[in-house]
Amino acid sequence: MKKENIYDILKGKFLIKDDAIKNWRFIVFASFLALIMIASSHWADEKVHEIARLNDEVKRLKSEFVETRTTLQQLKLESYITEKVANTGLAPSKNPPQKIRVTSQQ
Repeated sequence: MKKENIYDILKGKFLIKDDAIKNWRFIVFASFLALIMIASSHWADEKVHEIARLNDEVKRLKSEFVETRTTLQQLKLESYITEKVANTGLAPSKNPPQKIRVTSQQ
């Protein structure tokens, strides 16, 4: 490439020549594509941040679920229930339960 051609490009003479309309069309098209690419990148970054936030929330909710389930299992234990109702005078039965059989009389 000649030195004059490089100076013409740097000075922007290719934008003011007679056939500059095709150059302008390409520049506008390339700018439009660049804007679309930047917007797409931002949307992708937003999605990544949203996914990370939702993963953190899922971890927190799983932890809360496990903690609640453990607490419920402890509350359902017979020893815990016996301890809580002991001051009301209730106690476990000393005799095992018996089956009641009903026979129909026809």
